[in-house]
Amino acid sequence: MSLLGPGAQGAARPRSLRWRLLAATIVAGAAALLLAGLVLAGLFREQVLRQFEQTLTAQLDLLTARLDFDADGRPRLDAAEAADPRWARPYSGWYWQVDAAGAPPRRGVLRSRSLWDAELAAPVDALSPGLVHVHETAGPGGATLLLVERTVRPDVGGGSWRLLVAADLTQTAAAVERFNGVLAASLAALLALLAAAAAAQVAVGLAPLKRLRESLRALHEGQSQRLQGRFPAEVQGLVDDFNAVLGRHDAVVERARTQAGNLAHALKTPLATLVQAAEASQRQPDAQAGLPALVQEQVALARRHVDWHLARARAAAAHALPGTRTDVAPVLEGLTRAMRRLHAARGLDIVVEPGAVQAGVGAHPGEGAAAFAGESQDLHEMLGNLMDNACQWAHHRVRAQAVIAGHGPARRLRVVVDDDGPGIAEPQREAALARGGRLDERTPGSGLGLAIVQELAGLYGGRLGLERAPEGGLRAVLELPAAPAAAGSARGG
Repeated sequence: MSLLGPGAQGAARPRSLRWRLLAATIVAGAAALLLAGLVLAGLFREQVLRQFEQTLTAQLDLLTARLDFDADGRPRLDAAEAADPRWARPYSGWYWQVDAAGAPPRRGVLRSRSLWDAELAAPVDALSPGLVHVHETAGPGGATLLLVERTVRPDVGGGSWRLLVAADLTQTAAAVERFNGVLAASLAALLALLAAAAAAQVAVGLAPLKRLRESLRALHEGQSQRLQGRFPAEVQGLVDDFNAVLGRHDAVVERARTQAGNLAHALKTPLATLVQAAEASQRQPDAQAGLPALVQEQVALARRHVDWHLARARAAAAHALPGTRTDVAPVLEGLTRAMRRLHAARGLDIVVEPGAVQAGVGAHPGEGAAAFAGESQDLHEMLGNLMDNACQWAHHRVRAQAVIAGHGPARRLRVVVDDDGPGIAEPQREAALARGGRLDERTPGSGLGLAIVQELAGLYGGRLGLERAPEGGLRAVLELPAAPAAAGSARGG
């Protein structure tokens, strides 16, 4: 079933690849065969005329050899007519003639019996003795003749004589015409065979596209989830890429469904808590004193869940966006200023150490400042959670550093955040990265900070690791894809 109507199909036919290939093949073949036909016809005619001219020249040589002169220098050629019966048959198409080349010239001094009462009219031509000239001229009955001539001088007497030999070109022209007809028919048959071969070649060559169209129809009608079948190398790449796009689309849809379900599930608890608190306040009006704080806490928790899922959706969409770049230094410096104000009462020493390209891991010095191959909002989200988590648990100081490891396609961004707090024991670090995982319920929070960082990093192909800091606290190591060194300015930083 075609998706186009009859009128649309007729309008689309000139754009058909099949018709384009066939038309190009037929036009190119016809042009080549026409050129070949013209060349072959010209060569054949030239060869026939050359052979005809050589035959006439041989007859002219015989005539010259038999020509004799009397004592007064007048030509005699009695035996020449017996050399070939065509010279004696009137208007046979083969003629010879001897003209006096003096002044004034005299035509037909001697001539073959085949001329009967006609004469050969050769063009006026200055001939050197012995040199042969060739002309086409009119003969008896208006026939076209090929004429060869030369001038001879007798040993006795004076003056010079022109010897002319001519023959009718009618049979030669007929032979050339017959050859041209056979050649035209042969080339036309060859063109038809080439057109048939081109049609077969196009049908075989475009057969994979027909199978591809059938596979697309099956996909459109829901009979399959991917393009099925094996195709030539020129088409298989397109099929594989299209299937990859379908797979990515399915993954996006599935991830959206999962995120919507997770968000709905995460919001059930704070909503249920608010409903219970509202019902309790209606039953016990004196219990409303703690309701505002509870509402703020649950709304903040719901907001954190919403922010987390929005960040996941944004990161999933930006992960495949090429050319995205965010410089790390401005983000860390801005977060450091914010954390100093937020935790000013505790007097924490929050420092961003100068970043450097790590040595010994294949890095090239001077490859540029540390930059993240992703969105600025996501980097703020991840580093903000790490810095806030470190500040909440630190006793006195927090250290952050961003470095680049590797070079070229293997460049990686490594952000390290250390604190001098109590740290996390190794058996508990995995639980700390779980969504909602909180090792100390006395500390305010939702338990989503490290989980958000871990999930966002995973969406970008990175990872979050927890280690023991040199000062005894927790070291958070965030590895992310680094932007190329030659990239442009920061995006949204």
